[in-house]
Amino acid sequence: MCEECPKVEPTLLGRRQMLGFASFLVGGAALGLSSGRALADECAPFLEEAQSAATSDQAIQMLVDGNARFFAGASLHCDLLGEVKATAEKQTPFACVLACIDSRSAPELVFDQQVGDIFVARVAGNVPTAEILGSFEYATKVAGAKAIVVLGHNHCGAVKGAVDKADVGANLTTLLNEIEPAVVATPLEGERSSKNHHFVEAVAETNVRLAVAAMTEKSAVLKELVDAGAVKVVGALYDIETGKVTFLS
Repeated sequence: MCEECPKVEPTLLGRRQMLGFASFLVGGAALGLSSGRALADECAPFLEEAQSAATSDQAIQMLVDGNARFFAGASLHCDLLGEVKATAEKQTPFACVLACIDSRSAPELVFDQQVGDIFVARVAGNVPTAEILGSFEYATKVAGAKAIVVLGHNHCGAVKGAVDKADVGANLTTLLNEIEPAVVATPLEGERSSKNHHFVEAVAETNVRLAVAAMTEKSAVLKELVDAGAVKVVGALYDIETGKVTFLS
């Protein structure tokens, strides 16, 4: 994990108000669990007024706070079918997450989010393909999401495959080649092998950082939004052994 990454503390940030009445509350308890707010406030669908009022920093903070709940074993238990009905007519998520397909790292669970909260794209190695870039252009420019998080994780099989130059089939090899720039850009100490744990984790972090950069380097739409301060793109690493997400500087 990144030793130089800033420590992003969970705060009491009003995640949403009942049925979209947007006002964000700041301060108070570290996990926002002893604030006296009703559970209904946390579980209320994130609707258009709330999305319009949210900033990119607040969007990221909501993910930070959600992971804090997950990590503490205090995930919300909301009426998902009620949320399905409330968001059926229109979706207004506050953030996008690009994650690996790893079955242990589902963003909705890791960030403790509900139906209609976040756009999620998943591909082995969390690489920003043209299809994903186009999806996030829609999610931000058209649908109004305020932040993009590239979420890598430790013990990533795709990263290990890229390190070992695995040749399993044409399609997988093409995908692993997308991670090769991160392998090349990561300083190597010891053998270049998936058995070199420290190298694998360093490559995973480099891969996330390159994906973050690619969001604006390969998409004029996303670059325009980021330059205007309407959207923020950040990287993060999920620890599959602890459940904790560390945001990168």
